[in-house]
Amino acid sequence: MLIKNDYKPRMVPNKVKQVKPVTTNGRIILVLSSIAVAFAMLVGRGVYLQTEKHDFLKEQGDQRFVRTVSLTASRGTITDRTGAALAISAPADSLYAVPSAMSSMPTQEQLTQLSELIDVPVGVIQERLSRNKDFVYLKRQLPVETAEKVAALNIKGLAFQQESKRHYPMGLIFSHIIGFTNIDGKGQEGLELSSEQILHGVDGAKVVLRDNKGNIVDSLDSPRNHPPLNGADMVLSLDQRIQSIAYDSLQKAMHHHQAAAGSVVVLDGKTGEVLALVNSPGYDSNNPGATTSDARRNRAVTDMIEPGSAMKPFAIAKGLDSGKIRINSGFNTMPYNIGPATVRDTHNYPYLDVRGIIQKSSNVGTSKISAMFTPEEMYNLYTSLGFGRRMNSGFPGETSGVVRDWRKWRPIEQATMSFGYGIQMSLLQLARAYTIFTNDGQLLPVSFQKLNDKPQGEQIIKPETARAVRHMMIAVTQPGGTGVQGAINGYDVAAKTGTARMLVNGQYSATKHMATFIGFAPADNPRVIVAVNIQNPTANGYYGGTVSGPVFHDVMAGTLNVLGIAPTKPMNDKPRLAAN
Repeated sequence: MLIKNDYKPRMVPNKVKQVKPVTTNGRIILVLSSIAVAFAMLVGRGVYLQTEKHDFLKEQGDQRFVRTVSLTASRGTITDRTGAALAISAPADSLYAVPSAMSSMPTQEQLTQLSELIDVPVGVIQERLSRNKDFVYLKRQLPVETAEKVAALNIKGLAFQQESKRHYPMGLIFSHIIGFTNIDGKGQEGLELSSEQILHGVDGAKVVLRDNKGNIVDSLDSPRNHPPLNGADMVLSLDQRIQSIAYDSLQKAMHHHQAAAGSVVVLDGKTGEVLALVNSPGYDSNNPGATTSDARRNRAVTDMIEPGSAMKPFAIAKGLDSGKIRINSGFNTMPYNIGPATVRDTHNYPYLDVRGIIQKSSNVGTSKISAMFTPEEMYNLYTSLGFGRRMNSGFPGETSGVVRDWRKWRPIEQATMSFGYGIQMSLLQLARAYTIFTNDGQLLPVSFQKLNDKPQGEQIIKPETARAVRHMMIAVTQPGGTGVQGAINGYDVAAKTGTARMLVNGQYSATKHMATFIGFAPADNPRVIVAVNIQNPTANGYYGGTVSGPVFHDVMAGTLNVLGIAPTKPMNDKPRLAAN
């Protein structure tokens, strides 16, 4: 059957465009594009922060959570030659706070109690706790018992950090030699200062993680971590037994003569080691802030003195060494003039031989021996003995002394220098110069550290000259000499006294003096040198023999006993004679 199709398609006019229906794919693309842009921005921001702002952000983060803690190296111990401790380091607790982690200020009662315990005003504590910081010290190096009482207060935000505190078991007696450290453990004076690099060592470091209260909660692996290298120990040449004897004897003399200052030096005459060195006034190394800088001066090393007649053996040794005089050479020792100046002795002696010049301490005789040489020759003698030059002892602030250029000497100056005026040195320099008599003409270096071997000295005079001078110097401590107060029962003691007027505002004072006494024993084979200087004694005499002689006696006798040096002559019970 034929079916007729009457359907005719509609024709769309060309003027009308077809509109495509909107699908969900477009919305998805739009959302994804937005997300992609946002992600790209976040990645870009992250890259920016990790590159341009990395150091800043790391620093900020570390300030809040990570710390590099210093591991303090243990400071070396200082002992005397016998092993007695002179400077040690002990643990101490330092109190700190983390103000940024404290939600509130401690109560007034807690602040008051804390203030009383750590001796810090309440106002200061409040000011420190109000700072927006992650770490602030409240009190350094608290005693253990105090730290325990502070911990019992249970104040949130407070914690302790262990440090090391220096302690000096014999603070007063050794203070001028040992010195002291500051609160950070760095040497400030004395051997603590000069030996800082040896004693301090190298601090270590450890990177740690702290909580918001400042407590260490973990240790972190880091290339910055390294252990501390502890400081080296020091064994000094000093002997605490001899040091104590010297300290006590000097204090007794200072009080008896109402003196302004004083010093004692004890040397080993064979090695140059310093066995004792004390000064007065003094201070306690454990509390250096309680005294003045004047009391902290190591006068025996840093201050210059004019030694008076203690210089005379050097000019006499020069004369004997050159052959220009002999032991039995005699001199007219009556007063005489050099230009407008007169050279005279305390007492007039018409004639003295060389032994008598030493025994009676003759200015006239000594100056006439000095005049046998040119100024340059005498200058060379003094500088060869170490005067005018640093000793390089290793002690901070040591003086070089003063010896004026010989070209500028006037004739009277050559004379006065021979008996100890117009030439300046430290007491330690003077004691060192006397090693030429105890060591057969060799000048020894001085040492504050214990030596294992005898050092090589510099030959200044002939061995036979040294022996001759020390034998003549025994007469000083025998009846008729100026130093009988230094005589020691059972020993031959060679010594020399010195009394000099003090320089005040460039002029020699008629009322202020320096009293010096120096010598060695046993005289024939000297082991010990003792030098004493007391400044401006105002009571009970002012001569070197009277003021410093008894100190010399006590220190020398005690040292010979400590060292176990046997008597060299029969003992007797005769008392010492009074010195003139």
